Amino acid sequence: MKKIMTVAAAVAMTAMTMVSCDGDNKADLKDGVDSLAYDLGVFQSEGLKQYMAQLGVDSAYYDDFFKGMKEGAVNEADPKKEAYLNGLAVGKDIQGMAKNLGHQVYGEDTTKTVNVKTVIAGLIAGLKGTDGRTAEQAYHDFDKKLEPIREVQLLKDFGDNKAAGEKYLAENKKKEGVKVTKSGLQYKVLVEGTGALPTDSSQIQVNYEGKLIDGTVFDSSYERNMPFTVDMSRPHVIEGWIEALKMMPAGSKWEVTIPQELGYGSQNQGPIKPFSTLIFTIEVLK
Repeated sequence: MKKIMTVAAAVAMTAMTMVSCDGDNKADLKDGVDSLAYDLGVFQSEGLKQYMAQLGVDSAYYDDFFKGMKEGAVNEADPKKEAYLNGLAVGKDIQGMAKNLGHQVYGEDTTKTVNVKTVIAGLIAGLKGTDGRTAEQAYHDFDKKLEPIREVQLLKDFGDNKAAGEKYLAENKKKEGVKVTKSGLQYKVLVEGTGALPTDSSQIQVNYEGKLIDGTVFDSSYERNMPFTVDMSRPHVIEGWIEALKMMPAGSKWEVTIPQELGYGSQNQGPIKPFSTLIFTIEVLK
């Protein structure tokens, strides 16, 4: 069960002021989403700069490239017009970037959109160096601001899934043989192992089956007839797995019920919807 890493950090969304770039390249940052869109432009600017170099856009014609991004293209064979044409092509990609961000922050609400001009303002500020941040710093800011906004939207869409998981956990912990750790992880020993406990450098070979609370099996090493190896020095599995494996002597077989915050949280993993409580049968082979 590989874990997709995300940065989950809350951020206070404050009233924003007008941020000016060169000429008419202004970002009117009215709210947190505008700030997010601007950061998207800035952190994408480094990749765009590399793309412009591949296209052969001379820095002397950057303003024409920017104009092309915003307005369109004139297909004439001179460097100035070519810059404009290439800017148009990038401008179409920027529309896609803005739509993708809009989907993340507004979900299925098509009445709200991200301002494309704000993304462009961020891109130009990043390319010209007027923003003052590196692309990496802007990406960090973007990710930090996106997570709580995305979480709110996901709770609207998948709040029922979270509630169902919490109800299941409350009922499951009352069952005979079920133990609960401080983190909220629940487990039931099916087979008591007599081997050694793993260390932080152990290579653990396991068989497992993963289910949703409705009984749907979403993954199984048993079905593949292929045990799974976890390198405890770099486990790359969800937190619930790490906690359980550290407690399981070799030869153990447990049923482990993992709250969503120790699983994939708000991530959408195909059959595993956001905020899903997960049930695993885990067998430590060696």
